[in-house]
Amino acid sequence: MDGDKLMVDVKQRAQRLLRACAEGSVGSYSDTAGIPEIIQKVSEYIVRRDGGVPCHPENIYITSGSQWALTNILKVLVNSEASPRTGVLTPVPCHSTTLSSLTMLGAVMVPYYLREKQGWTLEVEELQQAFDSAKGVYNPVALYVINPGNPAGYVQSRESIQEVIRFAVEKKLFILADEVYQDCVYGKNTEFVSYKKVLAEMGPPLSDTVELASFHTASKGLMGECGLRGGYVELVNLDPTVMEHINSLFSTNSSASVLGQIVLEVMTNPPKPGDPSYPLYLKETQHIRTSVADNVKRVEEVMNSLPAFSCQPLGGGAFAFPRLFLPPKAIEKAKEAGMQPDTFYCLRLLEEAGVLFSPGTEYGQKEGTYHIRFCITTPSDVMEEILRRLSSFHEQFLKEFS
Repeated sequence: MDGDKLMVDVKQRAQRLLRACAEGSVGSYSDTAGIPEIIQKVSEYIVRRDGGVPCHPENIYITSGSQWALTNILKVLVNSEASPRTGVLTPVPCHSTTLSSLTMLGAVMVPYYLREKQGWTLEVEELQQAFDSAKGVYNPVALYVINPGNPAGYVQSRESIQEVIRFAVEKKLFILADEVYQDCVYGKNTEFVSYKKVLAEMGPPLSDTVELASFHTASKGLMGECGLRGGYVELVNLDPTVMEHINSLFSTNSSASVLGQIVLEVMTNPPKPGDPSYPLYLKETQHIRTSVADNVKRVEEVMNSLPAFSCQPLGGGAFAFPRLFLPPKAIEKAKEAGMQPDTFYCLRLLEEAGVLFSPGTEYGQKEGTYHIRFCITTPSDVMEEILRRLSSFHEQFLKEFS
C-alpha cells in the first residue's frame, strides 16, 4: 500500500473497504446480509442499471454466489412434505445446478420449452402448457427464468418480460429471475432489461404486489471471479414476515466471504471517468467485450457452415448451444454403448480432438434433438483453435457414420 505500484484510487478503495471490515480485516465475519457499505454500493448500482427505479438496501442479501442464494430462496418456497409436491416452472434447456437444487429440496421441475427455431424465445404459450400439465399432479408455486440464457444465449425483450410477469400474476407464481449474465449482451439491437425495471414500468398495482427475487454474481460477466464466491439477491414486494423468516434462514449460515463481497463491490462500483485507474479499466473491459463479440461472430459462422449443425443467433450469456443432427448410425452406435447420442459425440470429440464440450442431454432438450454446449468467452486465438479442431473432427465423424 505504501509503494507506487498501485494507483491512488485503487489504494483509496482498498483502505475504504478495509475500514468497512470488522477490525479492518478481510478475515472477519460480516453482518448476515453483508457489509453495509457494500450493500449500499450494490443498491446504487441497481438504481443506475434500472434508470432510477428505487432500490432499498434492506432488501439485498450478499451471498456466497447466486446459486447459494437461489437455493435458499427455494427453501422458503418449497414444502418437501406437501402433497401434491411443490413444482417450479423451469426452462428447458437449463443449467444443471438449479435442477440439482430442486431435486435436493424435494421440489419438482415443471419444464417449459424455449422455442429454438425462434432463437430460443420464451413464449407464454409454453408456460401455459407447462402449467396445465402440472394440474392435479404438482402444485406450481414459482416461475424460474434465466435472462440472458444459459445454456441458450437468448436475451428477453421488454415485451416478453411483460408477458411473463402477467402470466405469473394470473397463476400466482413467485418470479425467480436469474440475471447473472446481464453484462454479457452482444446481439445486434439487443439490450438487457431487468425484470425489476420492467415491473416498475408496468406501474401499480403490479409494481407494488408482484413478488420477485433477482440474482446476480461476480462469478459471471466481465469479472468471472468464480472462486471468490460473491453474489447477491434482491427481494421485491415480499411480506415483512417473510423477510424476517428469510433473514433467520440466511443467519443459519456464516456470512458470505468478505473477499467475495469486496469483489462484488468492485463489480457494482467500477472506476469512473476521472479516476486514475479508469483508462486501464476501460481498456480491459473493451478488450473483453470485443474479443467475445468476435468469438460470437466466428462461432455463428463456423457452426452454421458445418453440415449437421444449426446455431441460433447468440444474443447474450457465455455459451453456445448449437443443435447437432446426428446420423442414424451414430445414434445406434451410442445406444449400443449405453450412452445418449450427444454424450457419445462429445466423448469422441474429447478423445480424438482434445476438445471438451458438454452434451445437451445434461441441460434438457426436446426428445429426438441433440445439442452441445461450449463456452464462448475464451481468448480469440483459443476459440479459433477449438473451432478448427471441431471442424476437422466433425468431418471425419460424419464420414464414419454416413
